[in-house]
Amino acid sequence: MVVAATAIAPTGYRVGVAEPDSFLRALSDLDTALDDNIARAKLMKKRIAQIRRERAAGRSYRQIVETETSPLLVQLITASRRALDEPGARIRRTEALALHDEGMTMEQIAAKFGVTRQRVSGLLRDARSDPA
Repeated sequence: MVVAATAIAPTGYRVGVAEPDSFLRALSDLDTALDDNIARAKLMKKRIAQIRRERAAGRSYRQIVETETSPLLVQLITASRRALDEPGARIRRTEALALHDEGMTMEQIAAKFGVTRQRVSGLLRDARSDPA
């Protein structure tokens, strides 16, 4: 049975619509990226402990890096940062649009986000042109 209402159900799904709204999809993508970053963070913590042990054993940083297998600690840090870039940008765009669609002004959104009204205007423009 399909209901024609457009109210938001507590689960975040629109009543009568099969898939979550764009903000919830962006949240799911961010959740996945965070899970990936948790795995990278665990590996980074192991690398940190390993580097400390090797330094305590008298090895130089050069010796440590030359024998270290990929990905290096710096590569993991870069991957973690990059993993959040796109989902984070989508969160900003889709949340701004959802709030604006629900009646918040650009000034109110800007105050909540800690950005300028002009930045919110850009987020809204990008969100409306985003096919996702």
